[in-house]
Amino acid sequence: MESNPPVAGDDPARQGSYDTVGSIATNVADGFTMVAVGDLIVSRSLTKGQHPGFSDILKILHDADVTFGNLETNIFDIRSFKGSPQAEYGGAYIASLPEVGPDLKAMGFNIVSRANNHTLDWGLEGMRETSHLLDQNGIVHAGAGENLAQASAARFLETARGRVALVSFAARYTPMSRACDPAGEAPGRPGINALRLAVRILVPPAMLESLKKLRDSLPAPNPAREDPKRVVFTPDPYFGGVTYETGDKPGYSYEPNPRDVTDILRNIRRGKQFSDFCIATSHCHQPGNWSQQPPDYEQSFAHQLIDAGADAYVGHGPHQLRGIEIYKGRPIFYSLGNFIYDDLRTPVGADMFEVYGKDPRIDTDAEVTVAEEAKGFNDPVIYESIVAVSRFEENQLAELRLCPIELGFSKRFANRGVPRLAPPPQATAILERLQKLSKPFGTQIDVEDAIGVIRLQPSSSL
Repeated sequence: MESNPPVAGDDPARQGSYDTVGSIATNVADGFTMVAVGDLIVSRSLTKGQHPGFSDILKILHDADVTFGNLETNIFDIRSFKGSPQAEYGGAYIASLPEVGPDLKAMGFNIVSRANNHTLDWGLEGMRETSHLLDQNGIVHAGAGENLAQASAARFLETARGRVALVSFAARYTPMSRACDPAGEAPGRPGINALRLAVRILVPPAMLESLKKLRDSLPAPNPAREDPKRVVFTPDPYFGGVTYETGDKPGYSYEPNPRDVTDILRNIRRGKQFSDFCIATSHCHQPGNWSQQPPDYEQSFAHQLIDAGADAYVGHGPHQLRGIEIYKGRPIFYSLGNFIYDDLRTPVGADMFEVYGKDPRIDTDAEVTVAEEAKGFNDPVIYESIVAVSRFEENQLAELRLCPIELGFSKRFANRGVPRLAPPPQATAILERLQKLSKPFGTQIDVEDAIGVIRLQPSSSL
């Protein structure tokens, strides 16, 4: 995997040309194609198995210049593994066999994101072993590293139609997995490139008054007591750090950390300065996996990233589809859901057995996984998604094709999770849902032969 080349200067005007909207122009050869999918939760080799319809999907992946997915697993051999399942993990201990490394390459993946809430499920050893296996198989990856500078840096893929950069970050992550840089004599910390979010809970005025009474009854100093539109609970075992504010309707509001924003934008600029096509990718569950709408900060931040030089923004995390936006001729996917959900995870850490009331002396790893799936993931909607195929002509997005897929929700648990093209009735239903989710962003999706199509005219980016 390549490291970043030397930086000639932070002023983007010195690096690359600009189009008429002010952002750095796409610079790929005509016909450049990006295939983007969501989460890769895969435990074993799939290309050699019996999975009807999977070969049709692989053809789409192989026909692209760059094929991207979010790698949401750790790859290692438990027989020689020196790490351990961490006390703090991303909701499940996700692990894959070593054969997954070459198998991802055989599927057609040549670039993947690593910043997500499962990167350190198995500690630094799991993160490092995964990096080693990806490098060994020639798959470019970004978002995790030995310090923040490495985790946040763009990584590069050479293709016949242009050089591709990837910058990966996560708004949903385990707190101890956040990387940092050295400070004086203190060394840097390995981990992922995190986007910290300050969260506020919006409530009606009457509810805020009740919360004030509760706060004021607690025996703790609170310097924010005088703000009439805000209630802040000081850190304590029950209300630690929660901020409530009045809003038009109940919900969640997020404010990205300014330092993280500056760092990510700078890495997007640097990535584009040394490439022809730059992908920004975000792992975001907020406000929750139940939500088909993105959090309130994400649209403006995605626009900032494109203005800084990103040619595409690919979101993943909530395990289901969210809307699509075209901004200045660039695609924004707020979530591409699951692509592979082959979640036959084994081994499973003891902590997870305990969480679901299981005994490792009696119950199996699969029974723990099924218990977890029953509490929020046993829903057909997370087994439906799309493969997004973006084609560029004259340095602009010319056409976006959305191929609906289904991951076998009705199958036996051990056989679920491998994608195939959805049959026409199901494909139409998936696309109709995506049309509704994309309408607030002004995106028109036509349905042609059970495929979603977004076409852009050359002037649409002006």
